[in-house]
Amino acid sequence: MQQIKAYGAINKDADLKEMTITRRDLNDNDVSIDILYCGVCHSDIHAKNNDWGNAKYPIVPGHEIVGRVLEVGNKVATYKKGDLVGVGCMVDSCQTCSACQDDLEQFCENGMTGTYNGKDRIGGAESDHTFGGYSTSITVREEFVLTIPENLDLKAAAPLLCAGITTFSPLNHWKVKKGDKVGVVGLGGLGHMGIKFAAAMGAETIMITTSPSKAGDAKRLGASGVLISNNAQEMKEHHASFDFILNTVPVKHDINPYLNLLKRDATMCMVGAIEPLEPMHGGSLILGRKRVAGSLIGGIKETQQMLDFCGDNNIVCDVEMISIEEINQAYKRVQENDVNYRFVIDMKSLKN
Repeated sequence: MQQIKAYGAINKDADLKEMTITRRDLNDNDVSIDILYCGVCHSDIHAKNNDWGNAKYPIVPGHEIVGRVLEVGNKVATYKKGDLVGVGCMVDSCQTCSACQDDLEQFCENGMTGTYNGKDRIGGAESDHTFGGYSTSITVREEFVLTIPENLDLKAAAPLLCAGITTFSPLNHWKVKKGDKVGVVGLGGLGHMGIKFAAAMGAETIMITTSPSKAGDAKRLGASGVLISNNAQEMKEHHASFDFILNTVPVKHDINPYLNLLKRDATMCMVGAIEPLEPMHGGSLILGRKRVAGSLIGGIKETQQMLDFCGDNNIVCDVEMISIEEINQAYKRVQENDVNYRFVIDMKSLKN
């Protein structure tokens, strides 16, 4: 076992602080990674605070990881020392169920293993659950390691491993293309990536928001227009005109007004709110054969496709850099929506 530095919490009420954790020794198909940058996701905060009731302590968050390969196991064929790689939201799955066979490991029928707070299938460390990227290094089986394009700004590439794939996957699955009209609801860590991807795919991309003050930033990110959703006249003008809507709002809200924006046979996909929503009126679906769907990150194959797309189109996240010592304040700012648009930890600050 390897002892390494990490930042974690011992219970839901504790601040994150430096601690020592163990990583398993290198297995034949493992890749050991020196972590350079790790993004801060709102899910990290929910998990640390046990908002979902499944937290295992001590908890070390972080699932937006970019680093360089330190060492590889004897049977690793894809990576070598020095390669630029990433690790996203999962580090294992059963690899045998129908979902895994379809490259949809995130929907593993036996439960995918989260990068942190997941039940460790492999073992070899003191803990029976996984520890994430707020640490100096991580050991991951080869199948769950991703190649990061060398031309990308590495610190800004880290959030692609969650915010990026969360928004790319539904746009890719519903085959958004040039000429489509796509709405992105909510301008935060997810929404700003949704705008970048939809625009890069050639769609007429409309930012849908309640805040007129966000119009300038939305257009800077690639939106061709802005729709103020609490303006009845504007909503009427866009009635039944969208081919696809990506809803990134992370809290309970009323989706009925957005359903009226969809064309016949069009889809709104939810990626933000993992909680009950306001009641939905069935008539809004029936009158137009419309769909409300959901999406969860993406499989490893699709995540690599997303990273390659980002490399080809020079797409990264808008980030604010912090040291590991600033993480507790960063959590507070995320909860206050005071970040444009993603915090990223420079992990050199933990290694000093």
